[in-house]
Amino acid sequence: MSSRLSSAFSKPHPALICFITAGDGDTAANVDALVAGGADVIELGMPFTDPMADGPAIQEANLRSLGAGTKTADVLQIASDFRVRHPDVPLVLMGYCNSMVRRGPEWFASAASKAGVDGVICVDIPPEEDAELGPYLRDAGIAPIRLATPTTDAARLPAVLEGSGGFLYYVSVAGITGKQQAAIESIEANVARIKQSTDLPVAVGFGVRTPEQAGAIARVADGVVVGSALVELVGEYGNAVPAKLRELTSALAQAVRTAR
Repeated sequence: MSSRLSSAFSKPHPALICFITAGDGDTAANVDALVAGGADVIELGMPFTDPMADGPAIQEANLRSLGAGTKTADVLQIASDFRVRHPDVPLVLMGYCNSMVRRGPEWFASAASKAGVDGVICVDIPPEEDAELGPYLRDAGIAPIRLATPTTDAARLPAVLEGSGGFLYYVSVAGITGKQQAAIESIEANVARIKQSTDLPVAVGFGVRTPEQAGAIARVADGVVVGSALVELVGEYGNAVPAKLRELTSALAQAVRTAR
């Protein structure tokens, strides 16, 4: 695990992980607002035409970003500029295989490392195809962050954990982002089950929208991921959104940090 990610999950409270889409509005101002509001980790989405794991809010953000001409090089520049402004805040890129391997996985891993990226979530490369990207990320000191779901059973979990780093992202629902949330009892049971098999922190996302929901998850998990609720604000308020992002992030951070 990178030292920045390790530090984020070593605090006396669970980590708040905040997601927005790169190139959707003034990304620099938006991520700065998330950090100012108390985000422990920033997750930056790489816009893609067919984001299979994402619900309507993030799909629309991807289209806005792509419509503005955002390319992989722009995402990496956003990451590099972020690292200059926030040398100690972990940064994770989330995206899809095409964007990451089109110029070659070694190129992407090297460029991401130079930009100060700590972890990468590639939604559509399964563990069985780890060789497509995983070794290059690990060689570059970047954590390949894997996804587990409610259907990741005891037979499947070891493959998911093998070669994974940073933290395990537990997708709390069998569906897309932003549309529904699992019962807290189900989340607690699955997080406990996963933690019996790994020392990696377990962060929970998909469907987390309010401080109340974030606080409930923070009582049973090592981290809480919030995305669609933040992305919706960007779509609604445009260039005026940083104050709104900071306000919601502050409320989420307060809930996460006082949950236990």
